[in-house]
Amino acid sequence: MKYINLKNISPLDGRYKNFTKILRNIFSEYGFIKYRLIVEISWLKYLSKIPEIKELKLFNKKINEYLNTIQNQFSLKDAYEIKKIEKHTNHDLKSIIDFLTKKLSLIKNTDNIIEFIHFGCTSEDINNIAYALMLKDSREKYILKYWKKIIFYMDFMSVKYRKSVILSRTHGQSATPSTMGKEISNFSYRLKRQFNQLKKIKILGKFNGAVGNYNALLIAYPHLNWEKISKKFVNSFDISWNPYTTQIEPHDYLSEFFSCIFRFNTILIDFNRDMWGYISLNYFKQKIKFHETGSSTMPHKINPIYFENSEGNLGISNALIQHISFKLPISRWQRDLSDSTVLRNLGSIIAYSIISYRFILLGMKRIKINKKYIKKDLKKNYSILLEPLQIVMRKMGIKNSYKKIKDLFRGREVNAKIIKKFIDNLNIPNSEKQKLYNLTPFNYIGNSAILAKKISLYKY
Repeated sequence: MKYINLKNISPLDGRYKNFTKILRNIFSEYGFIKYRLIVEISWLKYLSKIPEIKELKLFNKKINEYLNTIQNQFSLKDAYEIKKIEKHTNHDLKSIIDFLTKKLSLIKNTDNIIEFIHFGCTSEDINNIAYALMLKDSREKYILKYWKKIIFYMDFMSVKYRKSVILSRTHGQSATPSTMGKEISNFSYRLKRQFNQLKKIKILGKFNGAVGNYNALLIAYPHLNWEKISKKFVNSFDISWNPYTTQIEPHDYLSEFFSCIFRFNTILIDFNRDMWGYISLNYFKQKIKFHETGSSTMPHKINPIYFENSEGNLGISNALIQHISFKLPISRWQRDLSDSTVLRNLGSIIAYSIISYRFILLGMKRIKINKKYIKKDLKKNYSILLEPLQIVMRKMGIKNSYKKIKDLFRGREVNAKIIKKFIDNLNIPNSEKQKLYNLTPFNYIGNSAILAKKISLYKY
């Protein structure tokens, strides 16, 4: 960490800088400027391909290559120049228009081309597609890739620990056994559903002028089918077209998009807390790294910090998601500016999530099952066999089976000998008795091992 980072206000660019730097080309001010410039150039090129717009002829190879160079070689220096222009214009998008105008004015015979920069557009035509592209890229390049890594490792743990019997806890109390693999597979299955949902959410874009009616475009070229043109242009970015908007795209898809991330994150919070609990119960040991320190005053400690850090950052991300999911779909009449400043925080939401995903992966790789301790815990809890005992009694027609078991054993210590003696005195066939004699806390696991092994069959 460079000294200058010690003065950063946000941990996103300070403490966790190395975790979030992958998002800079997308969600930074530089990234937002670049995406908007791409949309502006794409619209200019698109207009030149419409034969009915005779005032703007189809661009020749030289113009196309020049525009491609502006876009593909866009640098921090270019972004800085645009920010300098913005100080004068006090309008962030107008500064991009002025930058592009200046670039085109450097070559001959471009006066008519310059007049078609930002033609018939409102700022939000450019901005909404830029944000759509930012989310599209972040979903494909980072979010789904991290989700896949987490799910893959959970599936790996599910299969690895499919036969590792553990005492379940319902209401925090001893309950019917499961396996650690099956308990982890529960989370994996839930996450896969969200993974598949996020993939399917359509990212929308609009391109229809100041209030969504193509007013200026129709005045200029009334005989053109601007709806068809708009749809083709938006679809050219591999995003879906929204035909009904005000000045702004209404952001419903953004709420859907981030609500899915919210659900994924909430499932991970649940997982983090369970892992934290299993470590606390000694069901998991944490791998020791001797150069690390767990506590400033208690030298023996190895704290579950990765799961704790993951939980905390997921909470921050979800808190921001709650606000934007409620805020963004609401706009006064045809436009108010309150969404604009909120939209600039989309990167923060994803960054806090990415930090938490990194921590959860580190946490999962630092734990291993503590078979010795789990075995002791199971041995102390023979009372869990009272469930199958009363079920067999009911099956064989013994009246008030549940009540008899409850009255006899509730609140009392139960061990293997007591269970065997009770079975001896039951008036049931020997085959049923033998089934009960063979039961132990170590094999009364239902099909948990099979379920854990099958988790990888559920695709994502």
